[in-house]
Amino acid sequence: MIQDFETFKTEMSLSKDEICRELYRQNMDRIRIKKETTATRNLTRIIDSTLRLANSKGFHAMTLRDLCADSGFSMGGLYAYIRNKDDLIHLIQSHGFMLTRRTVFHYISEVKDPADRLAQAIRAHLFLSELIRPWFYFSYMEAKHLPPEEKQKAVVTEREVETIFCDIISDGINEKVFRDINSRLMSSLIKAMLQDWYLKRRKYREQNISVETYADQVIDLLYSYLLPQQETVRDRLATHQEATTSSA
Repeated sequence: MIQDFETFKTEMSLSKDEICRELYRQNMDRIRIKKETTATRNLTRIIDSTLRLANSKGFHAMTLRDLCADSGFSMGGLYAYIRNKDDLIHLIQSHGFMLTRRTVFHYISEVKDPADRLAQAIRAHLFLSELIRPWFYFSYMEAKHLPPEEKQKAVVTEREVETIFCDIISDGINEKVFRDINSRLMSSLIKAMLQDWYLKRRKYREQNISVETYADQVIDLLYSYLLPQQETVRDRLATHQEATTSSA
């Protein structure tokens, strides 16, 4: 169960390394570096530099020489990992997609109650988007400029995330936990609320709203609509804490 954002950050530090290691293994036909530890570390540098530059000047305005200057690679060193910007987009998108998918499923896989599972999925997605906001922003803003293959992957991944929420809500309806609604439409509305956090970050920063506060507000709003007894997130959390204490 996700406790708070700080704990989540600590847990995710290892996951990012694992994703870059998996990314290396999936792209060994493109990457000429054979030492996995070195390649994994350098892929992290390349991805972080790309997102930093893309969010400051735009991906299409960014050149590979800009990337070398920011990351500290020589052109020859960079070409050991990518041949061109299309390869770079593939690495960036694959990294973000794998991390999002793995994170959300990790935090909901053992949660039986649909209402708790929905809360976990929302927190996992929001906390991750706060932690790697440059990628979420990049993926959304650059979607229309992506090569056809990567654009299709982006569409599939977005639908997959919506389906996670849709399935949770459908389970809740079937188990009589949630009232009977259009689960597909509700999942699309949830996705819009999640996107608002990372696309309009300044608005919430000016209101001094933390990601934890935003997550609680979204969950509370959904509970007030979905749960027949009008249970709030605070009620739900109190019930869960009591159950945890009793089982201990």
